[in-house]
Amino acid sequence: MNGKDVNERQQQDASLNNLSLAGKATGFSHRSTHISQSFRFKRSLILSAILGACTALAFSPFDLFFVAFITFGGLCWLWNRVDTPRQAALLGGTFGFGMFGTGISWLYISLHDFGGMPMPIAMFAVLCLCAYLALFPALTGWFAVKFARSSPWHFALAIAASWTFTEWLRGWLFTGFPWLAIGYSQVPWSPLASFAPIGGVYAISFITVLVSALAALISTWKTVWPRAPLVISSALTLLFLAAWSLKQIEWTTPANAPISVSLLQGNIPQELKFDPARLEQQLQTYLNLIRDNQARLIVTPESAIPLLKSDVPTEYWATLKTLTPPNGDILIGVFDDANEGRQIFNSMISIGKTPEQIYHKAHLVPFGEFIPLKWLFGWVYTSLLDMPLSDQTSGARFQRPLEMAGEKIAVNICYEDVFGEEIIRQLPEATLLVNVSNDAWFGERIAPWQHTQIAQTRALETGRFMLRATNTGVTSIINDRGKVIAALPQLTTAALRAKAQGRVGTTPYITTGNVPIISLCFILLAGFWFKKRSTPQ
Repeated sequence: MNGKDVNERQQQDASLNNLSLAGKATGFSHRSTHISQSFRFKRSLILSAILGACTALAFSPFDLFFVAFITFGGLCWLWNRVDTPRQAALLGGTFGFGMFGTGISWLYISLHDFGGMPMPIAMFAVLCLCAYLALFPALTGWFAVKFARSSPWHFALAIAASWTFTEWLRGWLFTGFPWLAIGYSQVPWSPLASFAPIGGVYAISFITVLVSALAALISTWKTVWPRAPLVISSALTLLFLAAWSLKQIEWTTPANAPISVSLLQGNIPQELKFDPARLEQQLQTYLNLIRDNQARLIVTPESAIPLLKSDVPTEYWATLKTLTPPNGDILIGVFDDANEGRQIFNSMISIGKTPEQIYHKAHLVPFGEFIPLKWLFGWVYTSLLDMPLSDQTSGARFQRPLEMAGEKIAVNICYEDVFGEEIIRQLPEATLLVNVSNDAWFGERIAPWQHTQIAQTRALETGRFMLRATNTGVTSIINDRGKVIAALPQLTTAALRAKAQGRVGTTPYITTGNVPIISLCFILLAGFWFKKRSTPQ
């Protein structure tokens, strides 16, 4: 081999060595980039969970409604940065887990403190429920990233539509759990609350999420549309002006003169409510409250008499009738055992000037008031839970308002007022809404205040006063504008005495319910899906 050949061979070897080193360097760079991206995504997951946890501050009792725009805007910003639908689903899931983990932690008290469930199992059950509820925000992120990334406008609309649709879906599946629908966070203080009589809580959810998404995506728009911030700001200004205009509308009118009402709060501790040794004292508590707080309409909480109707002493009924206010009525909670005890209803019964009327609770709480798939889950009650009267029967879906104290009263018991479309079944005939509850199941946590906020939303949607009589609080009177105008302190034995105004008329929501907003969301989602399917890949 001559000198020329040797030089060429050395040059070839050097080139191969350089290529090898370059390949190794490139591989290291790819691994480094992958590690960096993985680290950033993990940070995004943590941030998403924190944002979700902070969302609970938007609801009562904190009432920081603007927090919802910050946290949802942050989530939309994170969704806009991901590369795949799977990553978006994980971000949505962690956000949802954080939101429900802080927002419904009070369920642990119901299961462990009052239901007798062992602590580890109760904690596990609540975590499982939070994980299930987190699937719906996860589905929102997955859909928006997979089907609507063609433009920021499409992306924002897809997020709002899919979030609202999945909120409605979780309020329907498996009898429904619509607690913490984001629209509730805006009632009654946010300008967006004025959309409640138009489209209900889900319309407020749609607008809240859309506004948050638009604000989060302004920077993305600016790169392709310099005037985007100005246009979006103008549109949001018009939106809030429309909200202010809607607030000026008087959707309903007074039916007649206000009536005097007395809402009783017995403050019976949940651990003693079904104790036979405390029964006589509990019954006497309500007799005393009725005797000392006369009004045209007297309302007791749910299950004020913690007995089957057939087991209530006849002399107790006789005493109640003697205490009936002149020209008035008492609405009292008891368990009605119809058909010779073969069925048990959670009921409210009227006693007074008008003939006896009764309302049976129609929407029961699974695992609290009835056993779903009893053949499969019956063992839960025998081995893990100690829930009294936990195998009840649902009342009829469509029941007429009770005619009492010169008003037509739409009664709903405890959890039923979470379902706005079920409340309007008795409207527009009803002139007053009455919710009776026993929120002692939730302890002194945030749940009673969240429940009050839900009742405020029902008052806004229907343009009716809502009267709430609860065992331990929050007993309150809510006007047709969704404002609490009188309330009792929690954990006190007292009566809330005030005036309530019956109202007549129809809001758009009474007429159409959730149909318009859910139909809009479905049409938008279907449009994004078909557009994606028809676009060449």
